[in-house]
Amino acid sequence: MDKEFKVVIPARYGSTRLPGKPLLDIGGKPMIQRVVERAQASGASEVVVATDDQRILDVCARLGIDAELTAASHHSGSDRVAEVIERRGWNDDSIIVNLQGDEPCMPPALIDQVAANLAARKEVGLATLAHPIDDSAMLFDPHVVKVVISSAGFALYFSRAPIPWHRDEFRGSKARLPKSVDFLRHIGLYAYRAAFLARFVRLAPAPLEIAESLEQLRALWHGAPIHVGLAAEAPGPGVDTPDDLQRVVQYLSIA
Repeated sequence: MDKEFKVVIPARYGSTRLPGKPLLDIGGKPMIQRVVERAQASGASEVVVATDDQRILDVCARLGIDAELTAASHHSGSDRVAEVIERRGWNDDSIIVNLQGDEPCMPPALIDQVAANLAARKEVGLATLAHPIDDSAMLFDPHVVKVVISSAGFALYFSRAPIPWHRDEFRGSKARLPKSVDFLRHIGLYAYRAAFLARFVRLAPAPLEIAESLEQLRALWHGAPIHVGLAAEAPGPGVDTPDDLQRVVQYLSIA
């Protein structure tokens, strides 16, 4: 892409299901290192870890990873990314990709893609990606976020519920997906313009956001468009549970 972009990786120590998650070992490397390596393999001009914990900061320092210790009071990764942007004085039109610190299998090509999608749309402040859902278990899993988009490629809604709900096809068995509609899984990879993110984190949380526990609904609630590109490839597994960690080890073919 013509316009450069930066990657900020929010990495929180206090996970309920996996405390110290960014420092968990994956084949001899802490997870945060593997996430950083994915970002460094993209076209990013800078890669910065934004953490709330001195232990993560110390590991990053030992590994030569650029990192910032951000406020412990932040409620989301977006808040941490916004603090890094402000601290570093990045320009308002800078493009920043938010790569979550528990995504050690994210393809670098998708990081490039989401940044390029935003760069191509000067009127948009936020872009993300989605990937087709091809099995009903995923569609009906509340841990998998779904998105519906317009003909122009902009988000209409995100939900943990199966959307769109096919009124006729889902009256009977839900084991098979209707072929007449596309079901999309949201990939939690975001590209922001710096000025947009500075405004976004100051907006009041939206009722829909609170109900679904999906921060991106705040943008839609307040009328901000979100471009949703179709991911060029499927992302690898993220890490939320101990079982996820084993899946990642297998995915990376590490004994």
